[in-house]
Amino acid sequence: MLEPRGFGDSDKPQGGYDLDTAARDLHGFLAATGLGRPAGVDIVAHDVGTWIAHAHAAAYPGEVKRLVLTESNVPGITPPPPAGIPSEAVNLKSWQFAFNRLEDLPEVLVQGRERAYLTWLFATKTTRPYAIEPAALDEYVRVFSAPGAARAGFAWYRANFSPEGLAQAKVRAAKRLPMPVLALGASDGVGDALRATVATLGDHVKGGAIGQGCGHFLPSECPDDLVAAILAFWRDPR
Repeated sequence: MLEPRGFGDSDKPQGGYDLDTAARDLHGFLAATGLGRPAGVDIVAHDVGTWIAHAHAAAYPGEVKRLVLTESNVPGITPPPPAGIPSEAVNLKSWQFAFNRLEDLPEVLVQGRERAYLTWLFATKTTRPYAIEPAALDEYVRVFSAPGAARAGFAWYRANFSPEGLAQAKVRAAKRLPMPVLALGASDGVGDALRATVATLGDHVKGGAIGQGCGHFLPSECPDDLVAAILAFWRDPR
């Protein structure tokens, strides 16, 4: 599993959180590690990883054999929500897109309160909160409490929903995805919306909602459903 800049124990530089840079990072990682293959590699991504994987596949399509994207929107490409005050349910799913982009305030409110913040996040974005076990929460808190980690996490939103980031997305949206793509959303998460978005970008896209009673953290909440869908896709990606 690759931890992009700003995530986990990876470095947390001041910049480089736009998706064009992230695509180059992944391209460089495949080259540096020798993992690249002439026919491309299989990539499975979740959440912000889906942003990165799509950007990489658009920029370097020959490096991707089959692409699996899960539980996310696609910045600058997924249609924006309707104007007006969202319902409580919609607000719980989407509040972070506005909050995380604010300058400084998220760090002020979160730093020193990482455990409380993450506990609330998992409680509100899961349908099966018990899937986030205490040891997993401890690890999330450890890496998110590292110097610069909160700033780096929020920087992904600031960079990719900025005017510059949205301009990059417009260019990226014009590039077709020639490889087979599986786009999955949790039944209580983005549902079929990711597949519907990616279907406008690729020529061989399948997927939809999986995991009955499954929230946003699809790999943790419904791992069996996710693995079954990916294996079926790899057996017959057409």
